[in-house]
Amino acid sequence: MTSTDDGHGPQGPAEIAGVAALAVDSRDPEELANWWQRLLGGRVEVDSDSDVMLYLGNGLDLIFMAVPDEKRGKNRLHLDLRAKSYEAAVRQAVALGAEPAPDVYEGDRWTVLRDPEGNEFCILRPKSE
Repeated sequence: MTSTDDGHGPQGPAEIAGVAALAVDSRDPEELANWWQRLLGGRVEVDSDSDVMLYLGNGLDLIFMAVPDEKRGKNRLHLDLRAKSYEAAVRQAVALGAEPAPDVYEGDRWTVLRDPEGNEFCILRPKSE
């Protein structure tokens, strides 16, 4: 990985305070947020615009927003989830309704799955493995 000196220093532009959330387009934001809450924990809240926030308490929250169109193609951005127990984490996600995505990646370094709306995510092995 390379870095560039863009005049903003190593922390980026002073105007950006940080990442507030990762937005996920969804046909049914509340249902999908509740699915992710069963997988990751956290607290789900629906706002006055019917956007649904999953507060994870780890510095990165997920916001699920209604969109009318279906997902098409591979995600350009996805979650990498670090497992405590790799095989158990994959089994848990599949038991909750995640689908394996061997068309994206098939190997033993991590597992790619799709949530109920087809969004890819990865389960990574623990750092000690």
